[in-house]
Amino acid sequence: MIRKDFIDIVTNTGMATLKELRRLSMGRDDEINEFELLSMPYFDENKFAKICSEKFSITFIDLKNAKVPPETLQTLKKRHVVKWRAIPIQKTASKVTLATFDPSVVAEGTKELTDIFKKQVEFILTNISSWRKLYSGIKDSVDDLINNIQEVTAATAAVTEESVKAEDISDDVVTFVNRLLAEAYVKKASDIHVEPYEKIFRVRLRVDGNLVEVAQPPKSMMASVLSRLKIMSQMDISEKRKPQDGRIKLLIGGNPIDYRVSSLPTLFGEKIVLRLLDSSNLQLDMTKLGFEQKQLEVFKEGIHRPYGMCLVTGPTGSGKTTTLYSALADLNTPDNNISTAEDPCEFNLEGCNQVNVKKEVGLTFAVALKAFLRQDPDIIMVGEIRDLEVGEIAVEAALTGHLVLSTLHTNDAPATVTRLLNMGIEPFLVVAALNVIVAQRLCRKICINCREENKVSLDELIACGFAPASAEKIKVYKGKGCEICNNTGYKGRVAIYEVLSVTPKVRELILRNSSSDDIKRQAIRDGMKTLRMCALTKVAQGLTTLEEAVSNSASDQL
Repeated sequence: MIRKDFIDIVTNTGMATLKELRRLSMGRDDEINEFELLSMPYFDENKFAKICSEKFSITFIDLKNAKVPPETLQTLKKRHVVKWRAIPIQKTASKVTLATFDPSVVAEGTKELTDIFKKQVEFILTNISSWRKLYSGIKDSVDDLINNIQEVTAATAAVTEESVKAEDISDDVVTFVNRLLAEAYVKKASDIHVEPYEKIFRVRLRVDGNLVEVAQPPKSMMASVLSRLKIMSQMDISEKRKPQDGRIKLLIGGNPIDYRVSSLPTLFGEKIVLRLLDSSNLQLDMTKLGFEQKQLEVFKEGIHRPYGMCLVTGPTGSGKTTTLYSALADLNTPDNNISTAEDPCEFNLEGCNQVNVKKEVGLTFAVALKAFLRQDPDIIMVGEIRDLEVGEIAVEAALTGHLVLSTLHTNDAPATVTRLLNMGIEPFLVVAALNVIVAQRLCRKICINCREENKVSLDELIACGFAPASAEKIKVYKGKGCEICNNTGYKGRVAIYEVLSVTPKVRELILRNSSSDDIKRQAIRDGMKTLRMCALTKVAQGLTTLEEAVSNSASDQL
């Protein structure tokens, strides 16, 4: 909410009326309504900042092009940034420099901020748009988010009152669970593992594909924590003998987050795993997924044919769903009828008819596919081809004028062909149906904050797959480890792809029941880049390490 002292300063300049500013003063304490001044016709932010600089004797600096390290921005919790309209832009051993657009905070805020930083603080003035740009780079801390978690599911409160008197879920347990959910969101974890053992009770997060232990709460909290999670996910807390599935919907920092929850009875209690589904992180722009230009052209050509089958393959957690969703987003136009069968639907795609597979009521992939064919579809997406029945229906749909997208679990693109043949689908049907096959993996990206050159011998580079001429020129990098990446040297992930186009020569090999190795050799001759080739390109670009490239394409050797 806008400060009264700041309102007085603005009205004295004559750049906005008191009536306009009173309208801005109405709002929550965590809102920065001053940003709306930028849209007022007579408000000149640079002129205003310079007037304030002269009047209050505070240095003015236009920070429009300033590049402040993320770790400096994060040294002050977001709630303090909002309260004092102050952003750290520089730190030394004895002093912190803070940028503000509101000179009225300086006198009052200096004491509290000095106590927070335990060192001298200095204010500089900047214009509002520069301050807003810096503010957009500040992430919510776990402490900021804990108090801003809202449960979306209305039924939760009723379940809590009815069922959990014996479990004695204290405020400490609620706070611990909220902290856990917020920390997973802040660290961009994909999964939370809550695990009971004989003598310990631990929590691990899967961040960038790796599990990291984050807490070992007292064993006495175990029953209450598990019950709290089961209540939030609408599970039966009295049922501890068989697995259950549930879902938690929360608003964290104003962002809608879904947690897909699974409970499993183990020797010493129920293990609960939560999968985070953050729609704001869903990347639907295919140009930003990691495809190389030629690969993207081949993939787009395959999915924009009027009929046929496009398959995406890779292990669990390799980003197959994201690739399929990005393809559907590209195809999602008013003149296309799109139906998807998923187990379960991870994200809501506006304009697509999404069906959750439910085996317990007989709604399987095969049943859903048969129903789709009576719904006048143009494009069908089936979560996974698991058996011959689903495979045959998918191929039939692809051959009768429909575009079919689906996934398989194979090591590389050529192996997908042999997998279909081994299921029992005839070679001539596979050849006629297939448009394109994409295999993919996720490699951890080097943390840009602590990236440094890594000296690797020429022989080692050549052994990994680099051509001798290329190996002499490239620089290999690694992450040293810092606070930003939790001392891992990695931050985020990038996809590597292998895109197989079904060329005439590849078709001939499929019809002859050739091995996947023969198909791979021919595909390479036809221009396909293997997973290893793509991974090494990412190494040469400085995006990932040599170790990541090799480990994520270990099976990609002829």
